Amino acid sequence: MARQDGIIKLKGQLGGISFYKSSLNGHLARQKGGVDAKRMQTDPAFARTRENGREFGRAGTNAKLLRTAFRSQLLSTRDGRMSNRLSSLFNAVIKTDELSLRGERTVVNGDITLLRGFDFNETGKLTHTFFAPYTADVDSAAGTVTIDAPAFIPTDMIAYPDGATHFRLVVSAAEVDFAENAYNVQSLETEDMLLSAIAVPPVNLVLTMSEDNTDPLFVVLGIEFTQLVNGQMYTLNNGAYNALSLVAVEPGA
Repeated sequence: MARQDGIIKLKGQLGGISFYKSSLNGHLARQKGGVDAKRMQTDPAFARTRENGREFGRAGTNAKLLRTAFRSQLLSTRDGRMSNRLSSLFNAVIKTDELSLRGERTVVNGDITLLRGFDFNETGKLTHTFFAPYTADVDSAAGTVTIDAPAFIPTDMIAYPDGATHFRLVVSAAEVDFAENAYNVQSLETEDMLLSAIAVPPVNLVLTMSEDNTDPLFVVLGIEFTQLVNGQMYTLNNGAYNALSLVAVEPGA
């Protein structure tokens, strides 16, 4: 794959070269070729390729399900490469499955805790934005997820973008059944709080989930920035600086 340079950008095929535009990488060119599809599907020489393909497809499907579960929160973030980054991480999780045969490995049988710490917005990481201490506690038996943070001074503990006047913390938890392509999600958020040198009250957000849940459970914590103008609160810069991270991951039974 090569990047097109020059004033005139090409699209289509010419002399065995395909010219196209990628939303992430701009105008590109690559040589047409590859193995015949039927041979790829039947030739024993490509058995490993077929196995890898099945697992990579499974990783993409599972990653999409998690993104869908947290769609409401993801609408407030912006990262064009997030989907690819998450799918790659899911693929890494699948490869840790030591129970299944190659090609049949799954996320559930792998080390799903590798997803902990994943930032949905690479340009607005939670650890680079929110410095106040907090705890994320999961009680699977009782079916509760609790985010606690003591009182803190926003201007000391938050790296906020220019123009922001307020912020809010958001938390969401999802029980995900990858086998059935289903999920149960619950969310809460604080009120908009002033970005100032005056301490805000302690934060206590409690989500009620399923008791004795056996599916993997994912908890995201995020911070969203807003701007108050003439009594109206506006989202700041389409969420470019908002952070959202997986702060807890429970494998399930």
